[in-house]
Amino acid sequence: MSWAAARALAARSAGRLEPARVPLQDALGRRLTAPLTALVPVPGVDVAAMDGYAVAGRGPWLVVGGVLAGGAPYADVLRAGEAVEIATGAPAPAGAEAVLPYEHTVAAPPPGSGEAGRGPVTWVDRPGGGAAETGRHIRRRGEDIAEDAVVLGAGAMVTPAVLGLAASLGHDTLLVRPRMRVTVLVTGDEVVHEGLPAPGRVRDAIGPFLPGLVEWAGGRVAGETRLPDGPGPLRAALAEGAPGTGAGDVAVVCGASSKGPADHLRGVLAGLGAELLVDGVAVRPGHPQMLARLPGGGLVVGLPGNPFAAFAAALTLLVPLVREAAGTAPGRETSALAGPVRVHPRDTRLVPVRRSGRGAVPVGHDRPGSLWGAALADALAVVPPGWSGEQVELIELPLGG
Repeated sequence: MSWAAARALAARSAGRLEPARVPLQDALGRRLTAPLTALVPVPGVDVAAMDGYAVAGRGPWLVVGGVLAGGAPYADVLRAGEAVEIATGAPAPAGAEAVLPYEHTVAAPPPGSGEAGRGPVTWVDRPGGGAAETGRHIRRRGEDIAEDAVVLGAGAMVTPAVLGLAASLGHDTLLVRPRMRVTVLVTGDEVVHEGLPAPGRVRDAIGPFLPGLVEWAGGRVAGETRLPDGPGPLRAALAEGAPGTGAGDVAVVCGASSKGPADHLRGVLAGLGAELLVDGVAVRPGHPQMLARLPGGGLVVGLPGNPFAAFAAALTLLVPLVREAAGTAPGRETSALAGPVRVHPRDTRLVPVRRSGRGAVPVGHDRPGSLWGAALADALAVVPPGWSGEQVELIELPLGG
């Protein structure tokens, strides 16, 4: 199957997950499935926009009280010639016509006394006297956002700013597209997971990159299981009803998708009655990759055992279906290639590159068994079979590889 066809099929295979209502802290990075509306107006009452004095009528004003943010509001209606000392965000008294910032006021003598009294300020005025500008430095109830206003439509991405907005509008939960649940199955008797590998052994380089890749695509890794070679352990892990094999779930099998003597995934899937959707993709690296659907509705993605081949295969099959389920599919980017690349006559090549003003520059170090090039890159260039110099698609990578 061609690389483009396999990628499109993976996206179409993503199960439709029912919207879920989750706490705000769990909604980051997901998409809203319903419009976000204001449960309360913003601000909720008339409030002061500056520290100073809320005043009514013309000055000078007699200071009759004080109000702090979060404190009890002034109990009476402010009459002409009266002022209340007020903090930013504090509720403006009924009858207040404006708030005069401290820097726009002076201590004033009581009317008829001729001089300002000593001790606490009891009278204030504007320099030069006169009335305050009506409405100045008072934020009226609902002035920023009216109650019941629709502020974001369904499909909007929940960003940190959206979380703050939702909280300010009275929301504790949001209705969002759920994250696809991914279970990782790492196979191989030769694979070790810590320390220096002995001769004939290799460190697992695939298991460590999958959680971040899945999270970046909009899913979550629900667990990792390490399996010895052999069909029995793999069959047991993929049996219907096991974690990661239900509808809307994905099981990623690392290192058993080729056709060698230790690669049992095809036989196990056949024995489980799975529908094989993709069996090999015309792409380098990562040709021996697979996608299947289990009878229970869960999906299985088979990745090759070489680290960069597995990385390329994950971007071909796993990332598109997780993104589609989460509603986080990226836009399409193309670029010229600013450097030589090897062209395959039949297969698409995925080449680690860095963007530049000249185009996408190949970074090298792109052999199937090494992630060095992917770690240096900020994208993979999709070089089609027989490429002759035209612009190519770029696949974005999470934070530099």
